[in-house]
Amino acid sequence: MFFVSLWFNSDFEMKLVLISPEHDDPREIAVLGALLAAGLERYHVRKPHWPAGQLETWLRALPAEWRPRLVLHQHHELVATLGLGGRHWRDDGVGRVIPNPPPQELSMRENRRAKDNAPYLQITSRSCHDLAMLRTVLGHYDSVFFGPVFPSISKLGHGPSDNFSPTELSSLLNLRTSNERRTAVLALGGVTVARLPQIHALGFDGVAVLGAVWQADDPVAAFCEIKSAFSALFDQAHCSQRAVENPTPHLTWTLDVEKGRSRPNPAHAA
Repeated sequence: MFFVSLWFNSDFEMKLVLISPEHDDPREIAVLGALLAAGLERYHVRKPHWPAGQLETWLRALPAEWRPRLVLHQHHELVATLGLGGRHWRDDGVGRVIPNPPPQELSMRENRRAKDNAPYLQITSRSCHDLAMLRTVLGHYDSVFFGPVFPSISKLGHGPSDNFSPTELSSLLNLRTSNERRTAVLALGGVTVARLPQIHALGFDGVAVLGAVWQADDPVAAFCEIKSAFSALFDQAHCSQRAVENPTPHLTWTLDVEKGRSRPNPAHAA
């Protein structure tokens, strides 16, 4: 059990993205349509076993208005061809750097886009599995998937690395510079409703979900449950912030990593 000092930005909103099943799923297109209508902002299309032709055919069959919200994990040339919403790179171990770093935090850019009713942004994204790589790429991508944070739901036997502790992870996330915060860091692996408070307390900017949705009997209901819990957690955090008189308040949480629980500790708030 340990303490985490968590800061809240009034312009900040946690991000919730969904990753596609990697194989054919007869429910996928119908579910995707329902989720986009329910407020899903970004859908990461990860089809590692599909050749470019098969992926392009599948993408062209989708409604054109969905394309700006689709982020490709493979066959990046299709992003420009089809006007898609971005590219995602796997963790290749070399700390790939994008030439044009994000101009500001993704949440701020997305909020301005929504306010102006502008088209969705084309984003850059990648995966990271260790703290050294995460430190290297912060500030160079719009978003990063970091994990697995918990034992994976979709990949049995795939769990958190023992190369870092939750304390080290939390310290890195909460002590990022303003430039590093241009990159939204999303928790990946074993994300469930019950674990959202712990993910939030660790300092993540959001979550990337896969198994909790696609392995559910009703993927739409599962997504909406996570989205509702997300909203409630965000509202609770802002209420806690407003309740503190300090002009730069923060909330201290106690995390019980083994039990997957977290709770605020007013006695430790500064």
